[in-house]
Amino acid sequence: MNSKQNYKKVLLSVTFTLTLAFYFTICSGAAAGLKTEDGSGAYASGKYRNLFVEAGHSEHEVQAKINAAFQQLFGPDPNKTFYFPAGSNENGPLGYVCAIYENDVRSEGMSYGMMITVQMDKKAEFDAIWNWSKTYMYHDDPNHPTYGFFSWQMRRDGTAMSELPAPDGEEYFAMALYFAANRWGNGKGIYNYKAHADRLLTDMVHRQQITGSVGGGRFTMKQTVGKEVNVEHAMILFSPDSRNNMTDPSYHLPAFYELWSRWGPENDRAFWARAAQASRDLFQRTVHPRTGLNPAYANFDGTPYGGARGQGAFRLDSWRTASNWSVDWSWWAKDPREQEISDRLQAFFESQGIDNYANQFTLDGTVLNVPRQGHSIGLVGTNAAASLAATNTERAKKFVEALWNAEIPTGPERYYDGALYLMSLLHCSGQFRIWNPR
Repeated sequence: MNSKQNYKKVLLSVTFTLTLAFYFTICSGAAAGLKTEDGSGAYASGKYRNLFVEAGHSEHEVQAKINAAFQQLFGPDPNKTFYFPAGSNENGPLGYVCAIYENDVRSEGMSYGMMITVQMDKKAEFDAIWNWSKTYMYHDDPNHPTYGFFSWQMRRDGTAMSELPAPDGEEYFAMALYFAANRWGNGKGIYNYKAHADRLLTDMVHRQQITGSVGGGRFTMKQTVGKEVNVEHAMILFSPDSRNNMTDPSYHLPAFYELWSRWGPENDRAFWARAAQASRDLFQRTVHPRTGLNPAYANFDGTPYGGARGQGAFRLDSWRTASNWSVDWSWWAKDPREQEISDRLQAFFESQGIDNYANQFTLDGTVLNVPRQGHSIGLVGTNAAASLAATNTERAKKFVEALWNAEIPTGPERYYDGALYLMSLLHCSGQFRIWNPR
């Protein structure tokens, strides 16, 4: 056989081998129900880790702990709860989540309440919170600058303290509504959950600027308010008003954006896919290279926005960012860099003393002398949720056990700490799940 025949034989053999490998890969993926763009996390596999069980606790103990937290934080004792029934209207019962420390109602807390209740199959509380939100917080006047959005801060009687929106509220409202539609089905009017989620996402991406008077309490000012995202950078804004040139890393929710790129309004699905990757890249740029701490506010390139000891430092908002990237890893497992920054963050907090670390720092790790400083259960919770992405399993278990041993928050901080505590229990138990369309 001459060299030319040898070459043809080798070429045919290689081609045949590669073809078999290609079809084996495709068929294997199809058999497993996986798509490469779906990653290898819980969305593709349907499997959610229970970090408490992995640490040695029984399923029964885990469920009892979650139930106890819900019964206290959503219960009838006004000195222990943050959820308050508030009568009814033509749409049914009303209820709200109170930020106890400030004694007000926030779109953040209301949307957290809806996310917790849909995850825990508490439809009555979900609908009551949504009804209060639509009744008192939502702007349906087409001429109002915040048309289509929710006031971020209200008094407990339903009057506005600030009519401006905070986009993290809209994000959690939208995601909770999609999950409600998928888990319980749609109803009529305000309980057509999917229709309201679609409308909210559309306004977040497309709402044109409106200029007019924005009120709240004793203050009324002229404001121009537009969409809640920066389309060029594919990032959520800190606020769609005059502060629309910056972001808040804890508002970045790529795990949600991936779902919106599949379930949301069709014309914007490519945008949300781009936003998911933009957020993953932002996480890498905004965390400190040694401590893993991130600023409360950031520019679109990830650099801190605000003073090194102000909102450019690791402040109360910052706690949530680790949960965001860790849930993204848990659901999608698309970006291994999220594992690296969880390890970095947990190494820093371990060095601070796992049972007594502070809650606010400069990004390089200096403790800040600021109000509300201390060892906060909300941060204990989000640091435990970071274990979903961490690779140092022994260290990660210490943070999970710290959350397990933490008491249900009480006192004036029971709203923020308590909401993060309860959501972190759901994260770490594998009960913060994707509810797919039926």
